[in-house]
Amino acid sequence: MQTEKIVNFIKRNSRTVAVGTAAAVILVSFGAFALLPHRASQQPETEQVRYASVQADPVSDKAPAPRMLESGTPFSFADLVERVSPAVVSVTADETQTVSDQVNMPDNLPDPFKQFFRQFNQGRPLVQRAVSMGSGFIIDKSGLIVTNNHVIANAKKIKVKLPDGRTFDAKLIGTDPATDVALLKIKSDKPLPTVEFGNDRKLRVGDWVIAVGNPFGLSNTVTAGIVSSIGRDLGGTEQPYTDFIQIDAPINRGNSGGPPFDLSGQVVGMNSMIYSPSGGSVGIGFAIPASTIKQVVAQLQAHGHVSRGWLGVQIQSVTPDMAASLGMAQPKGAIVASIVPNSPAAQAGFQQGDVITAINGQQVEDSQDLTRRVAGLAAGKKAGFTVLRNGANKTLDVTIGQRKEDQVASNEGSTPGATPAATGQAMGLGLTAVTPDIQRTYNLDDGVQGVLVTKVDPNSDAADKGLQPGDVLLKVGNKTVHTPQEVEKSVAEAHSAGRKSVLLLVSTDGTSHFVAVDIGKT
Repeated sequence: MQTEKIVNFIKRNSRTVAVGTAAAVILVSFGAFALLPHRASQQPETEQVRYASVQADPVSDKAPAPRMLESGTPFSFADLVERVSPAVVSVTADETQTVSDQVNMPDNLPDPFKQFFRQFNQGRPLVQRAVSMGSGFIIDKSGLIVTNNHVIANAKKIKVKLPDGRTFDAKLIGTDPATDVALLKIKSDKPLPTVEFGNDRKLRVGDWVIAVGNPFGLSNTVTAGIVSSIGRDLGGTEQPYTDFIQIDAPINRGNSGGPPFDLSGQVVGMNSMIYSPSGGSVGIGFAIPASTIKQVVAQLQAHGHVSRGWLGVQIQSVTPDMAASLGMAQPKGAIVASIVPNSPAAQAGFQQGDVITAINGQQVEDSQDLTRRVAGLAAGKKAGFTVLRNGANKTLDVTIGQRKEDQVASNEGSTPGATPAATGQAMGLGLTAVTPDIQRTYNLDDGVQGVLVTKVDPNSDAADKGLQPGDVLLKVGNKTVHTPQEVEKSVAEAHSAGRKSVLLLVSTDGTSHFVAVDIGKT
């Protein structure tokens, strides 16, 4: 009878729910936070998890199954948390913002009152106080604390609170916005608890991580999860030198600057961002690797700022199409699209179209890998770059320069007038030579030489790759072109050589980049 009641209850309450969501998935960091209401779970309870003891298989040579039992009880993180949590602190940053109390004029205000409204609605500057809260961790008994740059950016006053209740005014030693790392220091008469960095390079996908922090101001909150991925490149962020560790330990606003630990209690990273449609944790968090933090902290402690190596090239990752057009076995390395005049790369003899495959004998995976590796080289030191040029490997010795602040240039060209008649056609592109008239019509720089794209077949592979009228072809198959006939000849030679695609060096609004176009589809 009891069983019958349970079955009927389950039937009445079981249903399939289709949920349509229209939320934008955003990448958020955890500076200031707000308390959010808790939603009770509406899912039925699942049956209790059973932990099976691990027995060695005398026949199998495979790796042993994970250990889920310790002394006959489920595995616990309690001892680890008890040891490391005293060194995880709460960071509060006070910032003042100046705003105006000016009110927007109503659209339907009668004309006689508009002048009156303008006269008495000049607006007064109002100073408002903003508070950002995050986490941090003590790495040295002298009081050095690591947190995120975005937690304390523009702060007038920074306070640090320890789990034992002690509160300190913190001094900012230095910040590095490019990696989102900041170094603080506090002075204490009593000993301070510390944690130490571990080796994030030993992490594997599936390893346990324990996150400690202060989400929503709830100090010393502990969550656990696993490493979901390593070497994540978040191209949309302003952190080009960081290959993130992705974890599924729940982290929320206020966890920023807090450390994820491995099972030995060592810091393997620093929580920085989450990927979420709602602003709350959905199990996709990103941590800055400990190896990156250590390098940055060492420079901040010594100099108060971070200096990085500079090569002086614009690069792209090698795509499968590019690799095929260059005769490469694998799409590895970074291709040089342009070279800064008088840069270390220019002085060492780099050329457009060179594919950088290794630095000091270590393989380069892609453009992001090259950027990080060059940034990690000391200015003034020499490094050997292996490049693929015209099918042969060549080593270039470079004296690394020091990277300066990035300067972004913008070219806003005028809309071209009448489209000139195409004097040639290849790969679904209408082509004409760049002449002084063409330069004026398309607002091209005087120094631009090549073949102008006047029209693009929308059904061509060139259109799929983003080529558009106004682009200038500088090279085809690593050969400089000045006329449409030279383009047609280079494409025909690629066909004869059995190539499925041809590599184009294209200038768009003054910026050079490579595009591999499938010549079998044109």
